[in-house]
Amino acid sequence: MSTLPVFRWHIAPDGYATRRQLRARGLRPGGQQVAATLERPRRQRPPLVAYLYRVDLAKPVRPMTPARWRAHAAMMRARRTCPECHQDAGYVIPPSLGSCVTCAYPEEQHAA
Repeated sequence: MSTLPVFRWHIAPDGYATRRQLRARGLRPGGQQVAATLERPRRQRPPLVAYLYRVDLAKPVRPMTPARWRAHAAMMRARRTCPECHQDAGYVIPPSLGSCVTCAYPEEQHAA
């Protein structure tokens, strides 16, 4: 079992990137294993850890097909639809409320 190389924060060599950095370049890890870790020390707490992937083994991001766009639109529509009044709220309904603001606080809507 081999251990992963550990680099300090901001001192990773070229050729390694986090998932977000890969995505910003239009890439994805593509099934490769984590190649190294990046650690940011913190006082009195465990260090923050970021996983690094090799850029040369990364693959291009898969393009969005029309079917994926339709599925994404349906998913977002479901997140915006209030389960009580069945209206599109125009925003993603917070899970903490479970319904749109109008249904969650009806007494405040009548006062305004």
